[in-house]
This record gives sequence, structure tokens and C-alpha cells, in this order.
Amino acid sequence: MTIEYPSDLWKDYELIDSGDFSKLERFGPYTMIRPEPKALWHKSLSDEEWHRSANTEFKPGAGFGKAGKEDSGSWTMLRKMQEQWQIAYPAADIKLRLGLTSFKHVGVFPEQAPNWDWIRRSVLELRSVEPFRSGKSAPKVLNLFAYTGAASLAARAAGAEVTHLDSVRQVVTWARGNMELSSLDGIRWIIEDALKFARREARRGNLYQGLILDPPAYGHGPDGEKWKLDECLFELLQSCAAILAPKDSFMVLNLYSNGYSAVLADTLVRCAFGTSFKSLEFGELALRDSFGKALPLSVFSRLKR
Repeated sequence: MTIEYPSDLWKDYELIDSGDFSKLERFGPYTMIRPEPKALWHKSLSDEEWHRSANTEFKPGAGFGKAGKEDSGSWTMLRKMQEQWQIAYPAADIKLRLGLTSFKHVGVFPEQAPNWDWIRRSVLELRSVEPFRSGKSAPKVLNLFAYTGAASLAARAAGAEVTHLDSVRQVVTWARGNMELSSLDGIRWIIEDALKFARREARRGNLYQGLILDPPAYGHGPDGEKWKLDECLFELLQSCAAILAPKDSFMVLNLYSNGYSAVLADTLVRCAFGTSFKSLEFGELALRDSFGKALPLSVFSRLKR
């Protein structure tokens, strides 16, 4: 098992401090305070230092974080800032538009940077084998629960033919804007329930060389379909196993849900995808603040056939 962190070379993101169930972060020119239920320790800096450096602070509403769900809240402005701004991720040659949302998110999950790097490398590796080396076709990558599209952009920038799927129209629109901001094109956009789509692709016999899965704990499809991770994840993985090409292909699964371990992710993937693979690795994605405290945020399993 490995623990991976974003590279220190990424200058547009920094976890400055963490503790007392909060984190102090910088995205590009702006610094913010957000709730973080996994930051069980004490802050290294004082409350005064946090508020002196922050542009804004997210204040959760009543019931925030209960039962694994996130209720809406509001942002308190501490210093002048734009409601929308841009950052770059040079390692994948992409740019992202950020903004303050009512659910504490800003449009990117920075701990996912190691996954973006792995996806980029995996696509480039596929492009070195036939038929992709000759340029006759491009590796097909499907990104499920794709949010604002950083992983989709990393795959597309590396030369993949990308299908980006999410059940929320607004975030698909956001992702399309990120594609244009990154001077990319050609991504296929789908607003659909991920499990329904995977089942349908399996029935049709469609295959992909890359699968990216980052499912939430809870969610709803565009037609009101209910998604509960515990109940649906294994079936989704089985459907995905049927649409992942048997050779020269990759899959990455990322899980945020509290209580899910990297060993659990590894076991799920082994049971769903079988033993026919070239490599299978699992671990945690974390952020490290400027005082050396490691904040674990998700677990992953990555497979190559």
C-alpha cells in the first residue's frame, strides 16, 4: 500500500495548516478556511493567524456532515476576492475554473493530483502500442461521476478519446468550460446515471481502454435514480469489468466515504475484475500541510490489464 501526495512543484495549491476539524488552504491567489472532519488534531497556527491570512471562510448549516451527507452553508468574506478564478495544473497541461459553492467545494479536489498524473501516464503508455501508436485510433477513456473534469482533461490532454459522464447538468457545463479554458476539444459529454450507463454499455458490448470511477457516498441520477455507495458500488464495478478492454487497458477507482479503507478498495476490485491483470496497486491519497501533518482524504485502487 502506498500513500501519495500532490507534487510540491504544483504552485497553485497549498495546504497551509489543518486541525480542529478545519483546513486552511490556498488555491491560486486566494486562501480559505473550510471544514474538514478528518483533521482531528490541533491547529499549528492560531485562530488569529488563520483569519488574518484567509480571504473567506465556509460556515456550514445545521446538520452538516451527518450521515455522510453535506448540507449547504455559506461563505463569510474576510478579505476581497473574486467569486470565480482560475488555477493551472502544469503537470497535465490543464487549467481549471474555481468558484465558491454552497456545499463548501470550489470545483477541484487537489489530493486527486496523483490520480491525474497516473491517468496521464497510462494514456501515454497506451499510445505507444498498436493500434494507437500508428494513430489509427485513440484510447477510449470513460470517466464516471466526472464532476468538473480534471481527470477527463488529463486524459484528453494526453491524447485519449474521452467520454465524460455526470448526473448533474451544472457540473457538466462547468467541465465543458474547463475544457475550453485548457484549449482542448472533442470530449463527449453525457448527463446520465452512471450505473445505468455502465449496464447499457455492457449489453452493447462496448469496450474502453480506460475507466475512471470516483463515486460519491450518496447521490441522485438526472431522473431521480438513487445512488447509495454501499448498495451499488460492487454492481457498478462488475458492469465496468465487462466494458474494460481485456488487454492494454487501465482502471482507477477512488473512494471518499468515511470508513472505506484501501484494503477494501483492493478487495472490491479483485472480486469484480478477476485475476487477469498486469498490475494492481492500492493506497491512500493525502495532503500534507506546511507543518508536516498528513491529512488522508481518499483511498484508491489502480488496475492495468
